[in-house]
Amino acid sequence: MLSRRVFIETASLAGISSTVFPEILMREVRVPADITVDTIKAAEALSGLQFTDAERELMLDGLKSTVADYEAIRAWDLPNAVPPSVVFDPRMSGEAVPTLPARVPVSWEPEAVTRPASDEDLAFMTVPELSALLRSRQVSSLELTQLYISRLRAYDPVLRCVVTLTEERALRQARAADAELDAGVWRGPLHGMPWGAKDLLNVDGFPTTWGAEPYRDQTFEGDAEVVRRLDAAGAVLVAKLTLGALAMGDVWFGGRTNNPWNIERGSSGSSAGPGAAVAAGLVGFAIGSETLGSIVSPSTRNGVTGHRPTFGRVPRTGAMALSWSMDKLGPMCRSSAGCALVFDAIHGHDPGEPFSVTTPFSWPATHHLADIRIGYLDGAFENEDDLAVLEVFRRGGVDLEPFQFPDIDPNPLILMLRVEAAAAFDALTRSQQDDLLVRQDAGAWPNSFRRAHFVPAVEYVNASRIRTLLMREMRRMYEGVDVLIMPSFGNRGLSISNLTGHPSVTVPHAFLPVEGQPAGSARRNPASITFLGGMYRDDLTLAVADWYQQKTDFHRRRPSIQ
Repeated sequence: MLSRRVFIETASLAGISSTVFPEILMREVRVPADITVDTIKAAEALSGLQFTDAERELMLDGLKSTVADYEAIRAWDLPNAVPPSVVFDPRMSGEAVPTLPARVPVSWEPEAVTRPASDEDLAFMTVPELSALLRSRQVSSLELTQLYISRLRAYDPVLRCVVTLTEERALRQARAADAELDAGVWRGPLHGMPWGAKDLLNVDGFPTTWGAEPYRDQTFEGDAEVVRRLDAAGAVLVAKLTLGALAMGDVWFGGRTNNPWNIERGSSGSSAGPGAAVAAGLVGFAIGSETLGSIVSPSTRNGVTGHRPTFGRVPRTGAMALSWSMDKLGPMCRSSAGCALVFDAIHGHDPGEPFSVTTPFSWPATHHLADIRIGYLDGAFENEDDLAVLEVFRRGGVDLEPFQFPDIDPNPLILMLRVEAAAAFDALTRSQQDDLLVRQDAGAWPNSFRRAHFVPAVEYVNASRIRTLLMREMRRMYEGVDVLIMPSFGNRGLSISNLTGHPSVTVPHAFLPVEGQPAGSARRNPASITFLGGMYRDDLTLAVADWYQQKTDFHRRRPSIQ
């Protein structure tokens, strides 16, 4: 506990802004009777406020009472799974949610596929291809599961993408899937398909570590809803995969998850393990999560396809909460068509998350490309690889329209993420166990959590109000377009769309030479393009991405893992 003198001296430091007046009092003055006019004056310096002595005197008794209220709130043991009573709803934009009387499964049927000659080729097949092989019994679920487990064991020492192998569970599931498939029972496209879960999803009987040292031994009863739905679809969980500690970056308590395309480079995050494992052919698909780029970024870095669904379409029950108003769960695969089949198995309302929704989804898409209004982010396409994407569509007869994002800066609104994350892990900060996290730099969670305690509640609420305006402006923009093509980075799209809840599909579109590597080196730096869809139009977004991948082969390329 800081002394009052140290607190006042700290409060006078220059360069500290965006701070909260009552939070300062709560954190640094533990006994309400210690609050004086001088304490309030020091807090003003951090809050960007200025009062008169008479106003400070008038506040004294009320602030002492408020600090006592804060202490009462802190006495509660609030598990990470408990959400706030105020929940983000993207329908605040005025968007109407498409409704269905009940969840309707896709009508997809596998096409004829021949098993490749080598297990290496088999490991890199897409979800639709693997599904066809499983259903035609050219490969068994047990055989495919053992193949992926052996690859996970072989490559994890290099990639560090596995937290826990779920081998016994996987083999049991695979044998059960084979028995059903041999008997002619087909649960759907994922029946018998091995997959990996980002280790923020609860799996009964296994640790759920959140990638962070303080939680490496924690377990939960029951499975996350997404895990339960994939079990019901007949999918086979082979591993819990790494994430950057508490869903930031690619550094976890076991080290850094490395990039299969260049092992001297990290795999980005926070869905680091899912990105690396899918890219390296270690799982058929994976489930990642995104709050502010955690599917888009590792999909880019690892050269895989990532689908970030519309906010609320995939329930987060049983998943670590970082930001209740921004967290999304979604598939990471080798193709957009694979993402569509996985999404179909996991989307829909769950009573455990009342604001989750069930909305129409069909695959294959019932819309022809000519019927989908496709635009591009005007002024954002400068390099040859990005421009080449637009040319693929133009050669396909698509008339691309230029669009611009609303003139609202999203960066100040990201304070909402920081505040919610600090609330989700307030006990970690107060216990000082945040010192156990591997990363301790200025941009890491421990420092961010501490900073967030000084964000005024008034500013948080007003940021939320500006966010409503942003959502409304995005709705107006999408009155003229169904899917927007944009570079994945270097523009405001990633921040804006995560704040508004719009769906995206990120796909590889280039593999660039690594600077300093000799000519002919197999090492590459993947690059990506993102398709950003209208609210609840995951079907159109996936369809446009799938069309692009049918015209190109970037998603077919494999890393050297060296």
